[in-house]
Amino acid sequence: MGPLIHLVRHAQLIRSKAVHNLTVLNHGMHDPALTPHGENQCHELQSKFPYHESIDLLVCSPLQRTVQTTLLAFEPELSRGVQCIALPEVQETSDLPCDTGSNVATLREKFKNKPVDLSLLSEDWDSKTGRWAPQQEAIERRCRDARKWLKTRDGKAIVVVTHGGLLHYLTEDWTGCEVVPGTGWENTEFRSYRFVDGDDQNASIEETAESRQRRGNEDKPLTKEEKTQMRETVTTT
Repeated sequence: MGPLIHLVRHAQLIRSKAVHNLTVLNHGMHDPALTPHGENQCHELQSKFPYHESIDLLVCSPLQRTVQTTLLAFEPELSRGVQCIALPEVQETSDLPCDTGSNVATLREKFKNKPVDLSLLSEDWDSKTGRWAPQQEAIERRCRDARKWLKTRDGKAIVVVTHGGLLHYLTEDWTGCEVVPGTGWENTEFRSYRFVDGDDQNASIEETAESRQRRGNEDKPLTKEEKTQMRETVTTT
């Protein structure tokens, strides 16, 4: 069956929401950090996240904002020795400077003495070419590989902190993507997922009933065919 997966969108960064939506010029900032408000959002997330005691592993995108969100919001897990792994497959989708990560040497220096494992990062992880390209086929392949990797982890529950755009590819669900430009996920929003039984090839996940109820979504879950149709509509417009 695989572990329970709690997916989290990062907190507000220098270019997000009210800031970056004012002008596309902010998209030119390379790998921006969290704003003070974003740091406050992390503390609020820590307070309201109800599953701290059950988490066996923390996973995050290696971009600065997602690493910071993980370190701040999930300090209770880190304080009891839960491992935090930076997984390049869950980096953001576009090749804009704001969605492009820092090189490995910079990250090692920036997060020196912080409890985050950067060993899975290749030297070209931030290149946005080849495996890391912003094209749909490459993104879908990375997300499928990420799901397969997560499914084989030990433990019962994993937190994954990633990005608004990537979350639609990771969940294969495009519902609400028009709510916030590029995503249907608010900053620090979290949802919970289980792996679909018998789907080892794609390792698809589906949101739990408890998670849907928690965020007030009483609509019937989309079928696989409906998700495919929505994906085709969104990615071709």
